[in-house]
Amino acid sequence: MSAFDNASKFFHACESLKGWAGCREYVAPGATFKAQSEPLAGVTTVEAYTEWMAGIGKGPLPGCRYELHNSAWDEKTRTALFFGTFIGKHDGEGGPVPPTHKETRSHYVYALTMNAGGRIEKMIKIWNAGWALKELGWG
Repeated sequence: MSAFDNASKFFHACESLKGWAGCREYVAPGATFKAQSEPLAGVTTVEAYTEWMAGIGKGPLPGCRYELHNSAWDEKTRTALFFGTFIGKHDGEGGPVPPTHKETRSHYVYALTMNAGGRIEKMIKIWNAGWALKELGWG
């Protein structure tokens, strides 16, 4: 299986809220995570990010989903890019305030750098968290 195939499978597993159990086979040990977004400031590993995503769907945003708009692969940098929209409505318990019943449609990009073995070694999420939080009535 190609590195891009693994990256694609990871993307769909993560966005389908499978958590670490559903994502680990596509990820190298110790894979790092970065995002310049306040809600993710303390998240530094891909494992922790997949669990954070799963928690969002089990808590404040039940039934959340995603739409994938585009994906690309750069062989030179061994990087996969995925551009999507996250759709979630704050109908569940959790989050900074009681359920607001407001919805966000938040654009984001994943940049997944793959190692020589075809597994994710580094993940960067590009996301305007402030926009999403404002739409949800959280900020």
